[in-house]
Amino acid sequence: MHLNPYGEDAVNLAADLANRRPATAGELADRCRAAGLVLQRPVTPDDLDLTLVALDAWERIVDATGEHERAELVNRMLARWTAHPRLTDHAGSGWHLHYRDDLLPLGSVLSSLIAVGTALHLVGRGMHRLRRCAVTECATIFADTSRTGRQRYCSQRCANRDAVRRHRALRTSGHAPAGTATRRAAR
Repeated sequence: MHLNPYGEDAVNLAADLANRRPATAGELADRCRAAGLVLQRPVTPDDLDLTLVALDAWERIVDATGEHERAELVNRMLARWTAHPRLTDHAGSGWHLHYRDDLLPLGSVLSSLIAVGTALHLVGRGMHRLRRCAVTECATIFADTSRTGRQRYCSQRCANRDAVRRHRALRTSGHAPAGTATRRAAR
């Protein structure tokens, strides 16, 4: 069985590319290969340009303030960069669906992959599961693939940093964290 390649991996690749924008066509090709994409054609500066345009559109989806706005922006990406679904077995990797024409340049492939992957991620996991880190000074984008759908931070490092900040704020304000007084009294 070959699972649909447009879900979690596509939004994670989009987040990776958006968080660290590739500077050259070669860097884009290397990062796509590392993510498991099969590159069927040489990657050109035009591919990089189209990918950056798609990432700009995708970031507007991430930053959308409500479900309806987010859905409208996803629909615009789908209308612009996808085609009717088709079965394919490129590179002998097993039959699966593509939502694009065959033998397109990488920029077009990525635009389609990001659009469909984002749509499937949001309808499959929840419209809120694409966001930026909750730490104010961290603008990192991530796709929430947690079981509960409550991920607030891009990494454990940011979660720990925010917990330490909240703890210190409580101590300096004179309020002990919940349960602290009870533990001290029990000693």
